[in-house]
Amino acid sequence: MRHRKLRVSFALAALLGAVPIALAQDDAPPNHDGPLAPYHVQDDWLKLPAGRVWGAASGIDMDRDGKSVWVFERCGNLDDGCVLHKDVDPVLKFDANGNLVKSFGAGMFAYPHGIFVDRDDNVWVVDGTTKTHVAGDIIREFSPDGKVLRTMGTQGVVGDGPYVFNGVSDIVQAPNGDFFVADGHDPGSNGRILKYDRNGKFLMQWGQRGSGPTDFNPPHGLGMDKEGRLYVADRGNKDVKVFDQNGKLLNDWKQFGTANGIFIDKNDILYVADSNSSDKSNPGFHPGIRMAHVSDGKVFGYIPWPKTGTLEGVAVDDAGNIYGGFTNIPGSHRFVKN
Repeated sequence: MRHRKLRVSFALAALLGAVPIALAQDDAPPNHDGPLAPYHVQDDWLKLPAGRVWGAASGIDMDRDGKSVWVFERCGNLDDGCVLHKDVDPVLKFDANGNLVKSFGAGMFAYPHGIFVDRDDNVWVVDGTTKTHVAGDIIREFSPDGKVLRTMGTQGVVGDGPYVFNGVSDIVQAPNGDFFVADGHDPGSNGRILKYDRNGKFLMQWGQRGSGPTDFNPPHGLGMDKEGRLYVADRGNKDVKVFDQNGKLLNDWKQFGTANGIFIDKNDILYVADSNSSDKSNPGFHPGIRMAHVSDGKVFGYIPWPKTGTLEGVAVDDAGNIYGGFTNIPGSHRFVKN
């Protein structure tokens, strides 16, 4: 609708002689964002204690109660993560009123990235590599109270074997307890999905860095629906890829813009965060959150994000409120139905 109004304005101005006739031509890219969804934004909904400031928060997920929000935050920093602030807890839990009720993980991470809360309320967090190349590349599983239950990878060690990572981004668990890891966030790093059983035994992997249907560039965010289909947000290839649990490609969806983060709610509605689209980089798409049913992938709602800021994480509570995770602007933001 916005582009249609612009074209009408240009045509009218041309008739009046205010602009060259050439501007009246229909050369604007089509709008692929989807129908506007009736939401408004609430800034600073999640409240930090006095003296604590927000940094980048790409990792965001819901507690299994459907009300509480977990955030994996970069210790008040936008670029270097937690490297210089080892006394700050990056794993944060907020209650349904936005109050901080739990925090842990100080001194354990370099560059917080992905977070996943499993059906037992255990919290999985994925530590990536800072912009100054300080590597974390490790995954930890915590109890809800912050006790370390499992560690995968070796802090600061990168590789392409089954138990080491290079650019690890996200993790998600299947209904049977198997879990999947996205590995390959940064240029020159891996570009793959790894599968493990519930005990952490490596089962298989697929993919490579590239632009083909089963390639990744990078596999940035993961989600899983009730049927156990795996959804991969591929930022560089500007798509959402859907696989079965053996790596067979089921769908390659291009209608979600520059996909960064994925969340699938209890009703199997898919939410995709787009942080990087523009008429130059991805004509017809703009930053925001798009919604679709997993059954057909058709976008039925779009929430624009017109401010400057990289929207990477997304999570949705049982009431339908949507929480955004942002990596280059401080603060917390949630989207509420009008």
